[in-house]
Amino acid sequence: MLKRPYCTVGRMTLNQSSVLLTDRVAVVTGGGSGIGRGIARGLAAFGAKVAIWERDPETAAAAGEEVGGLGITADVRESDQIDAALARTTAELGPVGILVNNAGAVFLSPILETSENGFDALYRANLKHVILCTQRVARGMVETGQGGSIISVTSIEGVRAAPGYAAYAAAKAGVINFTKTAALEFAPYGIRVNALAPDITMTEGLASVAPPGAEKQFGNTVPMGRAGHVDDLAGAAVFLAGDLSTYLTGQTLHVDGGTQASSGWYHHPDTGSYVLGPS
Repeated sequence: MLKRPYCTVGRMTLNQSSVLLTDRVAVVTGGGSGIGRGIARGLAAFGAKVAIWERDPETAAAAGEEVGGLGITADVRESDQIDAALARTTAELGPVGILVNNAGAVFLSPILETSENGFDALYRANLKHVILCTQRVARGMVETGQGGSIISVTSIEGVRAAPGYAAYAAAKAGVINFTKTAALEFAPYGIRVNALAPDITMTEGLASVAPPGAEKQFGNTVPMGRAGHVDDLAGAAVFLAGDLSTYLTGQTLHVDGGTQASSGWYHHPDTGSYVLGPS
């Protein structure tokens, strides 16, 4: 049985170095592209030693090289591959102090039409790996006594209805609740657990399928007038990973330009004024 030493860290003096992650070891799952790669770049820019855990060998290697860290080919839906990736990361970079659970996948899944295998695939891609990676990395944080920060990328779909994407939305809601529960269980060890919930974010994948003029339409949908960028998520991840957020745990930050707060209000495409619902 692991001893539960309650965290007794008191006040700290803020200074410019408080934002830095110098020499801290960070893992980013699904960091070969998109939001994950952007977060990996952000963590590295502030001094972290970053390991990318990504199932695509080419993007894993490229992202690892870009951040000056490790690119490890691993399918984080499989516990044995998580264990192997963690062992290599620890051996080459040191004990992990930051975990970003970013891997995920989505496809259309109407409730009446989706097979059991389809539901299982969405659960494994969006929630199971969050639980498994968090468990494995948190055990190491407890054993070293260093504490740490665990950040999971969920979605706005975890807090609103998502017709046609029920299983995905349910999994993302599960990430939010798991974040709260893990935060309470890990607080005595000085481990903080939080989540980031993006909405429209212009990743390579979205850009490749968005129709012409989509960015303007996104600007009408988002209160701040533009789609998100991976750097928006990276900035929030750097904040949650470091000392500026040492008293923040169990929270989901909506990095979405205001769409979660808008609850159906959007900019009218002609006037720019806020309207509610179809006009």
